[in-house]
Formats: sequence, C-alpha cells, structure tokens
Amino acid sequence: MPGSSSSPLLGCQDVSLSRGGRLILDRLSLSLLAGTLTALLGPNGAGKSSLLKCLTGELDYDGEINLFGHPRQGWASTDLAHRLGVLPQSSSLNFPFLCEEVVAMGRLPHSEPGSRRDEIVKAAMTHAGVEHLAGRLYPGLSGGERQRVQFARVLAQIWQAPDEPQGPRLLLLDEPTSALDLKYQHQLLTMARALAGRNTAVLVVLHDLNLAARYADRLVMLEQGRLMADGSPAEVLTPELIARLYDYPAQVLHHPDTGLPMVV
Repeated sequence: MPGSSSSPLLGCQDVSLSRGGRLILDRLSLSLLAGTLTALLGPNGAGKSSLLKCLTGELDYDGEINLFGHPRQGWASTDLAHRLGVLPQSSSLNFPFLCEEVVAMGRLPHSEPGSRRDEIVKAAMTHAGVEHLAGRLYPGLSGGERQRVQFARVLAQIWQAPDEPQGPRLLLLDEPTSALDLKYQHQLLTMARALAGRNTAVLVVLHDLNLAARYADRLVMLEQGRLMADGSPAEVLTPELIARLYDYPAQVLHHPDTGLPMVV
C-alpha cells in the first residue's frame, strides 16, 4: 500500500487516550511529511511516549491514525515493518545474544538471502558506530551501548541501499539520547537528520531543548495531552512558553554562527 510522496506519512486526527480514568491525550491532531525531523517536547506526563505507543499499536485510542496514507489498523504487520522503525526508551532483552544477532532481528520481516542480511547488518552497525561490538554479548553492554545497538537494529529493519529507489519511511525514536554521552547523542541525531533527507519522516521524543533546536526542523510541544505549540525552533522556544511548561525561568539566546535558539 504505497503512499504518495506529497501526502503526509503520518496523520493523526483527534487522537484521544484515557488510562485509569485519566485523560492522557486530548483530541490531538498531527501530521508529518517526508524529509522532516520533528522533535516532540513537553514535561513529564505530557503524553509524548503515550502518543508513540498509539502510533505503534501498543495502546488502543480514540480518533484516527493514518500511516503512509492508509488507516493504521489496515496494515499487515510485516508490510508495515518494512517502512516503520521504532526505537523504544529501553529494551527488556536479556538473553545472551551477540550484538550482531540483535541487529539481525531487524531483518526478520524481510525475505532475503542470508548473505544480503549479513551485508545489511554490517552496514547498519557501521552507520550506528557499533561495528566493534558485533561479537559482544548484548546483556553485558552498558545502557548507552545497548541503545546504540538497538538503533542499529532499527536502521537494519528499514534499510534501503543508497542506489535503490527511496521508498517512504517513518522513524519513531522515544528518548533515544537519554542513556548516551554527548558524543553519541550528536552522532545518533546526525544519523536521524540524514535519514530524514531520504524520503523519511522522523519523530523523536527529546527532553534536551538545545538538542531539539539544533537537529529538528519542527518542534511540537505537548502539555497534558494537548498540542500547545507547533513550529520552528525560533517560534516555539520562547522564554514564556518554556517558563509555563517547565516552570523554569529560561533565557533564550541565539547562536552567533547558526542563529539557532539556545536555552540557558
């Protein structure tokens, strides 16, 4: 079920979610186009991770979600896995798999020769900067190393060779930098930014406003399950909005070289 390259790859219309009698998402509408990296921001409890879980089918919701121009519930799981990659906050995988075996799990939805799978796994690990971990046991890794291996798994799952036609893809990243040191935060978001340039829409949950300002085209700010702001970093990162949502008296400066806002 291919979608048109000019239509949204993700469309949410009046999405609501209640759990335990509490309203988590309140008639939220959002659309994402290919070629964009959107940062999803907001204080704890704003509904960011819950929205991603609705998009992935983990949570039932009211309203409408379309992926690649078709209702989410109409997609076969294998077909959707070819073009939708999801990196959760953390992984509960504790079996003694080698890291290269974990990354190879990303190719399970695909039918291909083993040699092709191995080629993609190696390339994905190289792009994620974890090729040196290929022979290590996954449970013995640090939290940051695990997150980077899981990112390589997601890359392997939606991998398209540079010389192949670039089909539309959607990448959902839930707090992908939380366990990473500064170097690898920038490495991961640089890779996500590059993927967005290849017919892909990227939606990433972030807490670091400065990382969001540096890498995202668009910031979407949630408060108590509602859309409170949507626009460029310069439009969204205002002292007034930051003080309101984060209860933090922020000062917003502008980088002398890039002109991007910086929250201090």
